[in-house]
Amino acid sequence: MLLEFCVANFRSFKEMQTLSLVAAPITSKRGYKYVDTENLISVSDKLKLLKSKAIYGANASGKSNLVKAIFAMVMIVKRSVADEDILKKLVEPFQLSIETENEPTFFQLVFSHKGTQYRYGFEVSNHSVVSEWLFGIPKRVEVPFFLREGMDVDVNERVFKEAKKFEKLSIKGDNEIFRPNSLFLTSVAALGGKISEDIAGFIKGIGILSGLFAPEIKDLIKEIVSDSQNEKDKKRILDFLSSADTGIEDFGLLEKNEDDLSNDLPEELRSLFKTGKFSFPASFYSKRSKYDNEDNEIGEVREDFDDWESEGTKKIFYLSPLLMNTLDEGKVLFIDEFDARLHPRLTRKIVALFNSSSSNKNNAQLIFVTHDTGLLKADLLRRDQICFVDKNRFGASKLTTLVEFKGVRNDASFEKEYLEGQYGAVPFLGDFESIFQN
Repeated sequence: MLLEFCVANFRSFKEMQTLSLVAAPITSKRGYKYVDTENLISVSDKLKLLKSKAIYGANASGKSNLVKAIFAMVMIVKRSVADEDILKKLVEPFQLSIETENEPTFFQLVFSHKGTQYRYGFEVSNHSVVSEWLFGIPKRVEVPFFLREGMDVDVNERVFKEAKKFEKLSIKGDNEIFRPNSLFLTSVAALGGKISEDIAGFIKGIGILSGLFAPEIKDLIKEIVSDSQNEKDKKRILDFLSSADTGIEDFGLLEKNEDDLSNDLPEELRSLFKTGKFSFPASFYSKRSKYDNEDNEIGEVREDFDDWESEGTKKIFYLSPLLMNTLDEGKVLFIDEFDARLHPRLTRKIVALFNSSSSNKNNAQLIFVTHDTGLLKADLLRRDQICFVDKNRFGASKLTTLVEFKGVRNDASFEKEYLEGQYGAVPFLGDFESIFQN
C-alpha cells in the first residue's frame, strides 16, 4: 500500500512535492459518514490510508508530469540493471532555473508491504545514480537498510544481511550488474536477494496508464483470450463491457495473415513474418447479433475492435483487465487523463469500485488525473482525496490537497468552489472574442 510519493527537480516540479495517500484526521458531512470508513484503509490505530485520490489542475499545470515522474521511478527500478541508457531516456531536470539544471532528480516512495513500512528513494542525473537509500520500520523505529553515495554503499547487516556481501562489489572493478548508472537495490535483487526482490517487486507492480492503449494491456487480454483456463476473466471483461452499456456480446483474438500486411511494410519485415520471426501486435474482434426487418436474429457480425468500436468503448475494453488485476491483487494504479472518452457516470462508478469495501477487498489504490468536476462530490471523495496541481509564474508546479485550504467546510460544494477558482488550479482565460473580431 502506498503512503506517499515524492519528486523534485523533474520536468515542471522544481521543489520537493509530495503526493500523500495518508488520511487526514477529518470527518465528512452528516449523511456521508460512510465515506470515512469505506474510502479508507485501516493499517493501524494511528495510520489510515486513502483508497483513491483525484488530481485536478489547469492544462499545462503539471498533472501529467506527476504521472511521468512515477513512471520514470518505476522504470528505473525495472530497467537500470539491464538498460545502461535508462537514465538518459527518463531523467529530465527542471529546465527553467539555473539552480536546478545541473542538480540531480529526486524520487522517493513510502509504502507498506507485507507488514513492514519502507522508505526507498534515489537521486539520479542522466548518467549516474548520485545517492540511494532504503529505510524500514520492521518494528517501531525506522532504521536504515542501506545508504549509498556514488558507488560507496553502507549496508546494515542486522536487517539487510542479504546485501552485505555485495557492499564492496564496486571495489572489485567493473561488473555488469552494479554500475554507476544502476540501482543497488535491483542489483542485489538480480543477484538473488529475497528482501530486495520483494521490495523491488512491489515498486515494479505499480500500474501506470498514461496512454489509451498500452501494448502490455493488449498482451494481457491476448493471454486471457488464448488461455482456456481464463474463461472466468474473459467473462468478467464481457460483464464489464455489458455494465458499461457498450452492446458488445463477445470478443476474441483476431488472427492476421500475410494478406493483412501493409503494402508499405519493408520487405525485410515481410520475410521475418513469413518465417515466424515477426508478428502483429495483438488485435481483437467484437461481436454483435444481426437482425432482419422483423427484429428476428439471423446471424452475427464480427469486426476488428479497433476499427469498428468508438474511442470510448476501446478505452473501456483496454482499461478493464487493468482494473481487474489491480483490484484482485491489491495493487496501486496511476491513470492519466482518466475521464478522457468516458462518460461521467462511468468514471464515478470506477472510482466507487475502489472506494467500496465490497469490490475492493484487497486494498487496491487508484490515483487518477482528471478534469471531471462531477467527481468533486462529498458523497464520493473526502477533502484529503482531492489534490490540485498549480504552476507559478516561474513555471514550477506545486501540489496542494483540498484539506490544506483553510475554511473549507465538509459540507461545501467542492465542484462549484473549484470552478469559481477558490482553490486555484484553474486556467485564467484571456479575451478569446477579440482574437476573432475583424
